Amino acid sequence: MGEFWGEIVSFLSSERLWGATRAIIVVIIGLTTAKLVSSGIARIVDKKTDLHRTMLLKRGTYHLILILFLITALHQVGFNLSVLLGAAGIFSVAIGFASQTSASNLISGLFLVAERPFTVGDVIRVGTTTGEVLSIDTLSVKLRTFDNLFVRIPNESLIKSEVTTLTRFPIRRADLLVGVAYKEDLSKVRSILEEVADKNPLSLEEPKPRYIFQGFGESSLDIQFSVWAKRENFLDLKNSIYSEIKTAFDEQGIEIPFPHRTIYTGSVTEPFPIKTSGDQPADQS
Repeated sequence: MGEFWGEIVSFLSSERLWGATRAIIVVIIGLTTAKLVSSGIARIVDKKTDLHRTMLLKRGTYHLILILFLITALHQVGFNLSVLLGAAGIFSVAIGFASQTSASNLISGLFLVAERPFTVGDVIRVGTTTGEVLSIDTLSVKLRTFDNLFVRIPNESLIKSEVTTLTRFPIRRADLLVGVAYKEDLSKVRSILEEVADKNPLSLEEPKPRYIFQGFGESSLDIQFSVWAKRENFLDLKNSIYSEIKTAFDEQGIEIPFPHRTIYTGSVTEPFPIKTSGDQPADQS
């Protein structure tokens, strides 16, 4: 027992214990300092730049300060920093060969930061995925879809793909596709559509709604009626104005046809015999 307690006393009085204690204190100070400094810098630049760059600056400052304090802590416990840096260099080369995809994503992330096709809070569409941008990180962009799914898209994919930013501009145009029967008066249809847009509170007066006759469809006269709305009212406008058009057409007797087919046999052929399910065959006697 005496030897055991002697070893404990020797360890407690040794330089190693004091070095470990100093290292722990340095790490605690580093964590506190990194958090305070990064938060302070974020508050200073918050009004001068966008949320995306503020987040990147805050994270970069936090990790840089923390790394410096960790190196100091390692020095306190007796690590030879030159050996550590040499090992880190070899390790970095090995990682570089093994992670070319990560390097590509990192470089692509720098291009995204410089180009700024979208920022945090924007709604973007990449391929078949549409969602709100939660963060733009060094390797990937995180999205939240409208059905509340979390999607991670590598930066390299964003650089190589077509990206549509749905919330880039303050207003959007809703293109409404409408079909009416061939017997309808197009000038009357146009007047009804313009009246519906004029009464809808979400439809903007400027730019003015646009009426475009698309042509003769298989079962209808095809019309595109385009109306403008503020970005935040786009979906509400699109939902409401379709219902209002249907109500106005019903009130004015405008027919919205369903797809149908007409069979024409030519003038020299005999008419097709028609027989309903209730008909009985004629008596052949």
